[in-house]
Amino acid sequence: MDPYGDEKLVELYDLDNPDGDDHAYFRALADSLDARKILDLGCGTGLLTRSLATPGREVIGIDPSPTMLNYARRTPSSVTWLTGDATVIPPTADVDLVVCTGNTIMHIPDLPAALTALAGALRDGGVLAFESRNPAARAWESWTREATYGERDTPIGHLTEWLDLIEVANGRVVFDAHNQYDDGRDDVYRNELYFRSLAEISDALDAAGFAVQVTAGWQGEPFSVDSRLMVFRAEKG
Repeated sequence: MDPYGDEKLVELYDLDNPDGDDHAYFRALADSLDARKILDLGCGTGLLTRSLATPGREVIGIDPSPTMLNYARRTPSSVTWLTGDATVIPPTADVDLVVCTGNTIMHIPDLPAALTALAGALRDGGVLAFESRNPAARAWESWTREATYGERDTPIGHLTEWLDLIEVANGRVVFDAHNQYDDGRDDVYRNELYFRSLAEISDALDAAGFAVQVTAGWQGEPFSVDSRLMVFRAEKG
């Protein structure tokens, strides 16, 4: 099933997830590597992906949501869009940079298999960059109706929104996102995220042939055990 199957809600995605420090980080990294071929896994609506597609670059955006990619294709660009997950990545061994933004890595249940696929796409010395939430911060504890309930006016109408935490077990967190319209319709989207520790992710990267650097933010902040975010830069070989 398409996890983002409501076209109306997809229209709000860029509004709720605007260009910011994370996008600036990935663009600067692409420039510093003089990346000529870039793959964006979990590209969503393509907001960052299109900005990476400067002259002389080949950029590929991959996402499992057909609705997201249909929205991405509405804006003309040179990006090649592919529907799917890590299993559709061609093992070309010529990609300079792979980026995975937002919760992309956390949506992947089989991380070792995905990292193997990404390693197959990258050239020797190519870089994989992504973020993941530190489970020590226990962000899911605030994903309750009481803590997240809110109302707002949006371009698609008035919305009442909240989260319901469903299950937490062995690093797997399941929650429902409610989007209720004024007519009473409540679009509920089941989300599943995998919270992995620094050691778990680092070991998986090492097994896939990557050398790892990690920081706690987009400005290179040093990581500590209670940091909220983990930003990984992993070099193949």
